[in-house]
Amino acid sequence: MGELKIYMDKDIDLDLIKSKKIAIIGFGSQGYGQSLNLRDSGCDIVLGLRKGGSSWQKAKDYGLKVMTISEAVKYADIVQILIPDEVQAEVYKKEIKPNLREGQYLMFSHGFNIHYGFITPPEGVNVIMVAPKAPGHTVRSEFVKGQGVPSLVAVFNPTSKTEPQGEGLQLALSYAAAIGSGRTGIIETTFREETETDLFGEQAVLCGGCDFLIKNAFETLVEAGYSPYMAYFEVCHELKLIVDLIYQGGIEDMHYSVSNNAEYGDYTRGSRIIDSSVKTKMKAILKEIQDGSYAKEFMSDMTTGGNKFKQLRKESQNHQIEKIGSEIRSSFAWGNKDKLIDKNRN
Repeated sequence: MGELKIYMDKDIDLDLIKSKKIAIIGFGSQGYGQSLNLRDSGCDIVLGLRKGGSSWQKAKDYGLKVMTISEAVKYADIVQILIPDEVQAEVYKKEIKPNLREGQYLMFSHGFNIHYGFITPPEGVNVIMVAPKAPGHTVRSEFVKGQGVPSLVAVFNPTSKTEPQGEGLQLALSYAAAIGSGRTGIIETTFREETETDLFGEQAVLCGGCDFLIKNAFETLVEAGYSPYMAYFEVCHELKLIVDLIYQGGIEDMHYSVSNNAEYGDYTRGSRIIDSSVKTKMKAILKEIQDGSYAKEFMSDMTTGGNKFKQLRKESQNHQIEKIGSEIRSSFAWGNKDKLIDKNRN
């Protein structure tokens, strides 16, 4: 393992990104956070959006310049694509690619479409990535507080004849600094590494692993006759407290903060839940990510109506833990003021 290089504001030329015209395609979570931070850092930005869409007026209400996607691509030196993974290739083909010119930069915050070949940039267009390691609203809220979230940066085609040596990396670093990441730390990676580790982390731990661990633990307690309200508190609500401790100081800091009883239970029972068979399954999941079969499965479903996705979402929403959790959260006074879930999403 090589030495970890962390870039900070002092290592970066912020004026580099301020000398470029930037088109942000999309005004979802990341589009919102990144565009407002760039604006406040003095960058020349425009939002490329579907005219008349819900984001069009919302972006204007924030005082941002808005154009159609085609117009924004023609205007910009850097085109940052921040629409959902499953629609990027179609929008790129219809509205972005026809308007690209040699020497422009395509930028992404996740390498999915580039790494798996759903988007193939034309010769002469350079491809870079800035991937903040937090949702867009956190990117924004941390920036406003004078802080920032870490980012990963990568250059996809560093040998491009149209790119001065090293400029892609310097642009990515400058952009990352402009959204606040230079205050916390920026790490260089590759499109492959970012994409595959990101998908694996989501599937094995952060979303998939955590989701199903919670639901199975909840069901075990309820089926044994315990109150679903108590089950919710013990296996779901308190999880944030533990994750916060790990976030702040690592697993051993969490062990220091919990009781000896809880720590002993961790050491002696945790490995019985997450045993070697789980690691074998994790390796199988990682292989599906590495060989592209997961990407093909996801895109196949999403480009044909997303029927499997919608059915799985419905089943998850109808699980008992969601009904119990909603009742508990509406009955107690804790931080739901900034809840960001859109209940009317498609």
